[in-house]
Amino acid sequence: MVSGGTEPGRAPQKEPPEGSVRPTSRRLLVAIAVLGLAIGVTLVKVVEADGGVAPAVSWLTLVAWLFLAALLFVAARNTHQRIQVRRERMDPSRAVFLLMIGKASAFVGALCTGVYAGFALSFVRAIGFSGPRNRVIMAGAAAVISVLVVTAGLLLERACRIPDDPDETP
Repeated sequence: MVSGGTEPGRAPQKEPPEGSVRPTSRRLLVAIAVLGLAIGVTLVKVVEADGGVAPAVSWLTLVAWLFLAALLFVAARNTHQRIQVRRERMDPSRAVFLLMIGKASAFVGALCTGVYAGFALSFVRAIGFSGPRNRVIMAGAAAVISVLVVTAGLLLERACRIPDDPDETP
């Protein structure tokens, strides 16, 4: 249900019809990740300045993010096959639901990528010790997996695009 926008190297397309959704901006995702980075670094500093211990990323978090990324990749593949390859019609409410799941996953994944990267950067200064080293590794792994969630969300969003009608000639 996303109409194609102009991308670098592509000819400008006609304005999308009213009621369509534009593709997610990569710049916006980068801005959200940078905001998340600032949140992650600030959170660690505030907690440690107050005498507390900064939160650590657990294995369960990594598994949950991996599971979410896998589900999104499967949904993107199935949706792409159905809409783009086999050109089957999909119930509009289902297509909008999948589109919004893809967009939301990309936004949340970008924010979490930044937060986890901020956690990792906060402990890099003490990487010589086993505790901070484990925190850097776990937070870094979570940031990488969050990028997978962003990628899968963008693929799902792209799979929801209505294909151009091959019978129509401009």
